[in-house]
Amino acid sequence: MKAKIPHVFVLLMIMIIIGAALTYIVPAGEFERVEDPETGRTVIDPDSFEYVDPSPVGPFEIFMSVQLGMIDAANIIFFVFIVGGAFGMIRATGVIEAGIGRAMNKLQGREILLLVGIMLITALGGASFGLAEEFIPLVPVGVLLARKLRYDAMVGMAIFMVAVRGGFASGAMNPFTVGVAQGIAELPIFSGLGFRWAIFAVITLVTILYVLRYAKKVKENPENGVMYDLELEAARENDVHSEEVPEYEPRHTRVLVVALIGFIALIYGVLELGWFINELATLFLILGIVGGLVGGVGPNRLAEGFVAGAKDLALGALVIGIARGILVVLEQGLIVDTIIFSAGSWLAAMPTMLAANGMFVFHLLFNFLVPSGSGQAATTMPIMVPIADLADITRQTAVVAYNLGDGMSNQIFPTVGALMAALGLANIPYERYFKFIWPLVLIYALIGFIFVTIAVAINLGPF
Repeated sequence: MKAKIPHVFVLLMIMIIIGAALTYIVPAGEFERVEDPETGRTVIDPDSFEYVDPSPVGPFEIFMSVQLGMIDAANIIFFVFIVGGAFGMIRATGVIEAGIGRAMNKLQGREILLLVGIMLITALGGASFGLAEEFIPLVPVGVLLARKLRYDAMVGMAIFMVAVRGGFASGAMNPFTVGVAQGIAELPIFSGLGFRWAIFAVITLVTILYVLRYAKKVKENPENGVMYDLELEAARENDVHSEEVPEYEPRHTRVLVVALIGFIALIYGVLELGWFINELATLFLILGIVGGLVGGVGPNRLAEGFVAGAKDLALGALVIGIARGILVVLEQGLIVDTIIFSAGSWLAAMPTMLAANGMFVFHLLFNFLVPSGSGQAATTMPIMVPIADLADITRQTAVVAYNLGDGMSNQIFPTVGALMAALGLANIPYERYFKFIWPLVLIYALIGFIFVTIAVAINLGPF
């Protein structure tokens, strides 16, 4: 019998209990926190650490930490719900499915252009709007398309889910990862944008070439694919079903125009008006409502789409709050600063480049336990930011290390719910997917080391 991977909530509660247990073992300590007069951000005084009386966390406080974590992370949780609801309203117009159908018709006989186009669009969606789960319903469409083009189900799944995760990993303007992490780090929202677009270009190029190389191998000889025997079985049983692709209509063009205007407004608001989470949530809500209305969706269906979109992200939103409970326990036990002091002293003794890449590896592995980008940011960045300050690593570099570590491992860990859902829709066993994806993840890791090293070398800022 195969061992079952614990639910992410179970893992988080175990971590909360371990955190509470540590408050009985790790000495309590505190730094003084002051405001940097030049930047206005809160920093720790590295010379102010002192041990204080212990404050162990009891059993009742362990369970209370979930409620307190939800309260502490409320602005992020509701931001996730609103953004998810907004995209639910956009999806209710059918613009995504219809757009793919139109592309299939226009690019008949030029399948490489079609595959590249789909991967570019999905990667941009992951990089700019933090999309990922939103593309899961399109996996059956991708499988159907791939088989029509004489590829296999792995190609059909990859052009959506592998591509979008690659874009997601780059961060760029991802509100769920970079937006949350920079907010915690008190960095200007989406600062360092040019650096992350460079990461996006490299990751996306590598991802596209990797998927196309596999697709070419399958087309030349289906036996080269990791799905060969399963594809034969699927052909015999004809077990692949997909909803009919809707016809592209003028109303879909109107939705795309609204989305483009929203994207321009987002960039202007962030860079020129200093918008943050509240303003971004407002923009996404307006975008969803206006896009839905011009796309011919009535008020009731808009409401249903909002609920459906928010529901899709409910797990990730709740993970943020429960994950924050870990920090609540550590703060109540007065051991956060002790951990920061110990880790900071250790990292400060290391070469800066090695320390920064150590952060990247930590996030790469930690994502197995907390496979939510915003949840991981809420859990780790309050600790990593002061550690970066002590180790003379810029906060922007700490955000890059977090974002790359979190995003890249989303491609392979079975604790990532969206990944497992996509594999289920495509009827791809995880072990077959692992065989397909692990070389790409190793390439990703090398890219991550390179860009974290560059970030340290150029002192990526503003601070």
